[in-house]
Amino acid sequence: QVQLVESGGGLVQPGGSLRLSCAASGSIFSIGIMGWYRQAPGKEREFVARISSAGSTNYADSVKGRFTISRDNAKNTVYLQMNSLKSEDTAVYYCNADIRKSYGVALINIWGQGTQVTVSS
Repeated sequence: QVQLVESGGGLVQPGGSLRLSCAASGSIFSIGIMGWYRQAPGKEREFVARISSAGSTNYADSVKGRFTISRDNAKNTVYLQMNSLKSEDTAVYYCNADIRKSYGVALINIWGQGTQVTVSS
């Protein structure tokens, strides 16, 4: 059984910061791309940021310059540092990862359960 567990969400004022964490656990041989997505009420889930195992990153235009994704491969953990938060960043944030459970088997795509981020004064 492989799972992703997010943490670090909460209520923050506009202009504030939060750091999300997502740890993968279970039977893991290797992890490929790890990423963050978000879903606001009444909207579809959207891409936020992703990072490869080598550290290459991509960001949605809406978060460039404000959010930073990073990972600790030794801990199977990905982070999302969110600065200068805006009300429009309010959403449930989901972690996503491509995981290989053992040598030679195909990658599987896993989602976390989500963590709520609310930006409000």
